[in-house]
Amino acid sequence: MNKRLHNLTNWVKENDYTYAFIQSKYNVFYLSNFRSEPHERLLGLVIFPEKEPFLICPNMEKASAKASGWEGEIVGYNDSDDVWGLFQKAIKERVTEVETIAIEKEVLSFSRSEQLLSLFPTAKFVSADDKLRTLRMIKDEKEISILREAAKLADFGVEVGINEIGKGKNEMEIIATIEYELKKKGIREMSFSTMVLSGAKSAEPHGHPGLKEIVPGDFVLFDLGVVFEGYCSDITRTVAYQSVNEKQRYIYDTVLQAQTLSLSISKPGTRIGDIDKIARDYIVNAGYGEYFTHRIGHGLGIEVHEFPSMSENNNDKLVSGMVYTIEPGIYVPQIGGVRIEDDVFVTANHSECLTAFPKDLQIIK
Repeated sequence: MNKRLHNLTNWVKENDYTYAFIQSKYNVFYLSNFRSEPHERLLGLVIFPEKEPFLICPNMEKASAKASGWEGEIVGYNDSDDVWGLFQKAIKERVTEVETIAIEKEVLSFSRSEQLLSLFPTAKFVSADDKLRTLRMIKDEKEISILREAAKLADFGVEVGINEIGKGKNEMEIIATIEYELKKKGIREMSFSTMVLSGAKSAEPHGHPGLKEIVPGDFVLFDLGVVFEGYCSDITRTVAYQSVNEKQRYIYDTVLQAQTLSLSISKPGTRIGDIDKIARDYIVNAGYGEYFTHRIGHGLGIEVHEFPSMSENNNDKLVSGMVYTIEPGIYVPQIGGVRIEDDVFVTANHSECLTAFPKDLQIIK
């Protein structure tokens, strides 16, 4: 049994739960190393305090589950099978009475919770979400190694995109080139929909790229990340095309300094909310507080957004092994926006930026 699965098994045992039913594809991957996209089909890992766990998945995925390193029992099924009947049978082979089931309350659908209660009508549910978040929040050496490579590939993606900026080029053309070049390096999946936003559109933090051509004087904002061996990266860089005015340069310098301040206090023991506060205060004092409309960042790992939440009201402390983004931004309608984002790993004494693409303002000629 791997260490991650062992930790959750101990938690189930310590709390005297009958079993934990884990069915988020991300948590199944974290605990079993089996990464799958089940769509509407049932994928689950069932963990008992004393008995051996089992994985339930479609028969067509069994070979992949075994290849991933899963050595436990696999309950496979075909699309025509009664999957919940097979699930119930596997449970009853291990326990005589179901009292408490630990579930992912935030992701288990209402229909599936009803299905569980129809099988075990006297059972009560408890949440496994906090425990799983706590386990996943601290990365081990292997995870950091993977995240470091994912960050290098994100750096490469930004470099490709910037090199594509030129007369007549539009946002979607540049995205196509970025993703094509990354696929040539073996990347099958992006962390999220790649964003290239130019001009006034760069003032939309979650804007939608289109066929807008990049014109002189535009800010061009790149936000992208890759999935590498099951882990995500996330980088944002903003450049200018051919020229910038004084106001644009001031906005850029303000965001860069705000991020620098947040990075400077990123170390074990720092209150997470202070990472946000130090950047936000700087942007407020520069006169742009109303244009910084989101938290400073988010945790990063198997999912592109996970814990910890890097918001101003988070009183938790940074701990060695955490990985998160720092991404202040200023978004001024009709003028444009600037965001600068890095992936940050908290080391034993301070922190390390996993993303390394240069951050000084680049004016692309």
